[in-house]
Amino acid sequence: MIRSELLQALARENPDLRADEIEQVVDIFFDEIATRLAEGGRVELRGFGAFSTRERAAREGRNPRTGATVTVPAKRVPYFKPGKEMRAVINPGAKPAAGKRAD
Repeated sequence: MIRSELLQALARENPDLRADEIEQVVDIFFDEIATRLAEGGRVELRGFGAFSTRERAAREGRNPRTGATVTVPAKRVPYFKPGKEMRAVINPGAKPAAGKRAD
């Protein structure tokens, strides 16, 4: 699903809202998630999953075009961990692995 499809689905589900109001809600939603992650925080949406960031250490990489060694700086990358309900929807009938706890 792309952003425009999300906006259309929300418009169908909420005919009392104008298109600009729906777009504003979606913008706020995504902006708040991005802001919280940029601050080093975590966003948990029960039944859906949790967004967080993970640290990546600096490393030596290669330029694929020239083969030259380049330094890749340390950075934080976004990470998403699906919730139990999300995993159940994606994998119906699947059981948690032995010895692992279900979230």
